[in-house]
Amino acid sequence: METDRKPAQLKKGGRALGEHGKALPDGFYLRLLGPLKATRQGLEIAMPSSRKVRALLGYLALAPRPKPRSHLCELLWDVANDPRSELRWCLTKLRTVIDDAGRRRLITNGQWVSVDVSDQNVDAIAFSGSVEKAIVEGSVVNLKRLTSMIHGEFLEGLAVDRSPMFDNWLHGQRHRFLRWHSQALARLASLLPREHEDVLAILRKRIDLVPLDEEAHIDLLRALVGRGHIVEADHHLATTVGLYEREGLNSTALREAWVASRRVRVTTSADRRQIEANIALGGESCERVDTSGRAFDLQQSFSARRASIAVLPFEALTPAESGLADGLTNDIIIGLAKLRNLFVIGQGTSFTLRDRGIRAPEAGTLLGVEYITTGTVRMDAPRIRISLQLCAQESGRIVWADEYDSRADDAPMAPAAIATRIVSCLDAEIRLAECNGAIVKPPNSLDAWEAHHRGLWHMYRFTERDNDEAQRLFQRAIALDPTFSRAYAGLSFTHWQNAFTFKPSQRQPETDRAFDTAGRGLQADPQDPAAHWAFGRALWLRREEAGSLHALNEAVTLSPSFAIAHYTRGFVESQTGDAAVAVHATDIARQLSPFDPMLYAMCCARAFALVRLGRYEEAAEWALRAARKPNAHVQAHALSALILAVAGKVTEALREADIVRRLRPTYSIDDFLSSYRVVDSEVPAYKTAARRIGII
Repeated sequence: METDRKPAQLKKGGRALGEHGKALPDGFYLRLLGPLKATRQGLEIAMPSSRKVRALLGYLALAPRPKPRSHLCELLWDVANDPRSELRWCLTKLRTVIDDAGRRRLITNGQWVSVDVSDQNVDAIAFSGSVEKAIVEGSVVNLKRLTSMIHGEFLEGLAVDRSPMFDNWLHGQRHRFLRWHSQALARLASLLPREHEDVLAILRKRIDLVPLDEEAHIDLLRALVGRGHIVEADHHLATTVGLYEREGLNSTALREAWVASRRVRVTTSADRRQIEANIALGGESCERVDTSGRAFDLQQSFSARRASIAVLPFEALTPAESGLADGLTNDIIIGLAKLRNLFVIGQGTSFTLRDRGIRAPEAGTLLGVEYITTGTVRMDAPRIRISLQLCAQESGRIVWADEYDSRADDAPMAPAAIATRIVSCLDAEIRLAECNGAIVKPPNSLDAWEAHHRGLWHMYRFTERDNDEAQRLFQRAIALDPTFSRAYAGLSFTHWQNAFTFKPSQRQPETDRAFDTAGRGLQADPQDPAAHWAFGRALWLRREEAGSLHALNEAVTLSPSFAIAHYTRGFVESQTGDAAVAVHATDIARQLSPFDPMLYAMCCARAFALVRLGRYEEAAEWALRAARKPNAHVQAHALSALILAVAGKVTEALREADIVRRLRPTYSIDDFLSSYRVVDSEVPAYKTAARRIGII
């Protein structure tokens, strides 16, 4: 059966066409792409109620040549007493629609029947004659014009009972126009700028047309992630995977595209060569390369990523514990998301997987994450016990596991309090795993995420040489991904370390660099607690204590699990602020991150605050703890020595003073007083202690 028809050629002197290919109001227009509609001279023509008359009109309008009456009878009547009589009746009704006084468009010539469309416009003919070329070569204007011609599926709402031949033809036409419409929408979305306001609406409309087309879903996922609509993309993935499962379809391609789109932050290869050259020359500048005048080529792009994690709903061993387990899971997911340095699967997806019976590690494979957290909640009166583990998805290795106890009468507070500790520990353990992974990779192969974590590995060695290497790696990370706020925070900290510990002779320029870099981190992501933390430290170097505390309080507000911000609050308060607040802040920091690489500094700040509170025995104990922790540098040993001397622990103080002289033979009390802030009333006590142990 022939179903395709070339567009009719207008006769010389035929009627002009108006907008969207419709005939001007004095002509005749037939709409097949949507509910059947005909107009003459701009006025709508009433359609016969007979479905067979409507079917006959649609069929003959697209027929490329006249059709025999016997064929039309076979098409629309499977059994009839007198099909030719019924056909004649249908043709009579059809004339009332398409014929007028000046033109007979229904042509009957003996046994042959046709519709003359030489001087009329049929939307389906106009569309089919232009769409394939437009998909390949068309402009945005042409594609918008074509897609706007479609008001629904072909002959929408029409169905003819007991007419299998017509049904086959109708389904074929609907499929053909649906495919063209979907392809035209896809092409239109690809031609529009990525941030154009119409792109998402076009992609969603395409999915409405072809809800099981994986390419349509992949295009929408990429567009959502590209605009930062991660939660919406996460929800769409979960919904679509569920749809595919119900239809018995494989969703692997969707999951793989989801993983890939999460990791893509593109820069042209020319930019990368510029970046690599700057890094090789040791350039300090980390400004974004201007690409506004260049064509974008995805094949020349490279990716930067974040580590990804899914927190699966904790299992409640009894129904009574389910509310507590779900609340704890929610708090952990939200807490991790607030840190803003990990890609965190949304709670909607996690609970949807739980409801479908999907558990780890299958859930991790489905989501394409690198880490997955699971746990259980059980009540053993009068206590609640929470167990959890963090696993590397690829290897199945348990990265970290722990248990937490809470009294049953504290149950309403358990999710928030324990979740805060869990979030901090998960962050620390993932950071350590990523650092260890980055340190064994060839340096030139590192992406922004890996360069940042390799920088952290060196930064937490607390030596001048490692600090310089960390600085170079953070610069590389920023150059590869100028939106990476954590890399700016790390770079600012290396300048802070130079000003405070390693290069005191360059304190002012290093202070300025720490402040400038921290500010750029805030510009990159004003919601990143690490950016506010770095800014607060830099303000402290500038002797702006009030501004420093404001920035640090903002960091803690953004992420109560951010242990290093709590510690730095304690560091600032311990010297010239509220010493009692400092003790409390350092206690929180240690609880949140009990194995933190800056644990020595937390102990130092606590000892400093305790001296100001007159609790000298406790201060001496914490000073000794600080000195015994890994990573303690010359300033930490000097502080411990002086606090021990102030507390009357001269033997221990002299031992620490020997370490200070070994690390830096020229270290003096002036170095201490220029680095730390000591209130005027306490300066004499520290000077006396310094003379007693030989730090002069």
